[in-house]
Amino acid sequence: MARVTASDWSRRRGFVLLVFACLAMTLILRAVYVQVINDDFYRNEGQRRQIRTVEIPASRGDLLDRHGDPLAISAPIPSLFGNPVELLDQPESIRAVAALLGVDEDKLIGRIESAAERGRIFIYVKRHVEPEIVDQVLALGVRGLDKMSEYRRYYPSGGAASHIIGFTGIDDNGREGLEMAYNEWLSGESGQRRIIKDRNGREIAGMKVLKPAVPGKDLRLSIDRQLQYFANRALQEAVAENDAESGSVVVMDVRTGEVLAMVNYPTYNPNDMADRSGGRQRNRSLTDVFEPGSTMKPFTIAAALDSGKFKPEDIVYTSPGHYSIGKYEISDDGKDHGWLDLTGIVTRSSNVGISKLATQLEPEQMWSVFDSFGFGRPTGSEFPGEVAGYFNHPTLWHHIEQASISYGYGISVSALQLVRAYAALANRGVMPAVSFLAQDSVPPGQRVIEEPIAQDVVSMLEKVVDNGSGKLAGVPGYRVAGKTGTSHKSQSGGYAEDRYVSVFSGFAPVSDPRLAITVVIHDPKAGKHFGGAVAAPVFADVMSHGLRLGGIEPDDIDERRAESSVKIILRQPVDGNRS
Repeated sequence: MARVTASDWSRRRGFVLLVFACLAMTLILRAVYVQVINDDFYRNEGQRRQIRTVEIPASRGDLLDRHGDPLAISAPIPSLFGNPVELLDQPESIRAVAALLGVDEDKLIGRIESAAERGRIFIYVKRHVEPEIVDQVLALGVRGLDKMSEYRRYYPSGGAASHIIGFTGIDDNGREGLEMAYNEWLSGESGQRRIIKDRNGREIAGMKVLKPAVPGKDLRLSIDRQLQYFANRALQEAVAENDAESGSVVVMDVRTGEVLAMVNYPTYNPNDMADRSGGRQRNRSLTDVFEPGSTMKPFTIAAALDSGKFKPEDIVYTSPGHYSIGKYEISDDGKDHGWLDLTGIVTRSSNVGISKLATQLEPEQMWSVFDSFGFGRPTGSEFPGEVAGYFNHPTLWHHIEQASISYGYGISVSALQLVRAYAALANRGVMPAVSFLAQDSVPPGQRVIEEPIAQDVVSMLEKVVDNGSGKLAGVPGYRVAGKTGTSHKSQSGGYAEDRYVSVFSGFAPVSDPRLAITVVIHDPKAGKHFGGAVAAPVFADVMSHGLRLGGIEPDDIDERRAESSVKIILRQPVDGNRS
């Protein structure tokens, strides 16, 4: 074995010292680089992990009814979030969190893994969690898991106003209805603030607000919350009683065009996310169309009077209760009404009479009157999903179409279109602009027919309720005008013989019309199907509540008192003695 000399030990010691000196120098240079040269970068990185800028959520504006009662409000609610990288280091804790939150643990871990792989430092574990559950989750002491405050929308009227109000998504943006239509107005502007967090990522101190949150603006709607409730109840009862498929009711202020109530059935609960499915959330009053049947006859009468060819007292021969146009037969359901004046045509709801009247009009002139009442065009409500309906230009009419349109076939309308047209008749021929917002004054409307013509048609419609098919639409103490309608539901290749649409449209009080209402019941199967039997009672129920809530005075009291007095006198014995 070779002998190690003193000089060898000296060289080895010197080498070791040199290595240590180099290591020391490297550490010194690294420290200088970190603490001097690249000081800002590492200070920022440290602050990024301890000092963060977080969002201050803004409260969404409230939706209020015309009297200031809440229809949609926002309430603060916590959400859970975390750092994906830190959460992945605690798989057992995450499984415990999933159990408390009632979510699938494998899916939760999968979302966290995916976020970590993409380099994200933030992930929602679950949003909008009940506060007591949040406290239980945070008590587990999971590193990198914390809570934040957000807002969740709440709808006090539940399903009664769901179709018109709509709802918001998880991010508090409008998804349906007026929530969507006025989303920009209702949405606030989020703010920002700086916070300090501990090594577990939890906030330990608040710093300064960089940008304050700006809450959304409230919106006062035209809806009357109480009337909305009554209309919803009346519709549901009618659908159940008649074993119907669906239905709609729309109530409009005749003067202002304000929609005071709009309900549909089936409905849904906007407070329950799981209930917003199956198409139940669509507003059938604007998105669905139907052939309105005899509720179109008043507008054919208006066109006839507008043409100058006819007067209310003119008569039309309807015997023997049917006639043919080519291969098509028009009938009065087996009834022979003989000679009818224009009032009789409306009161008796004669298809023969109205179609004979229509075929004597110029197609362009008849179309022009219908067009002026808004048929075939959206109402301008700007409600999401509103449809225009179906109404051909006369250049496209089939030879039978002018006759069929006169009594409500070959034309499709929405419930909102129909109620607005009746409001125009009630408003002395002036069409009001549709509004879902409360109006502080009466906005100018658009004249669609001359006032004397509108007044003549109104008089005819009052007789429909007094003596015709609309008797069940009467409201004690008030003069009511309106028209029944019954049509076969269309299907592929024609019309279903045993499926119907039952309609009633009208207004009250006739002396000074204030409210117009349209009721539509689809496919009643309990035995009754005529509009006068199915839809008219709903109209009467809703109208009576609307007149009472509006403080509208009766206009038929004197006549009823006179009738009562006559009855009392007739019951008195001739000699004045009590019997």
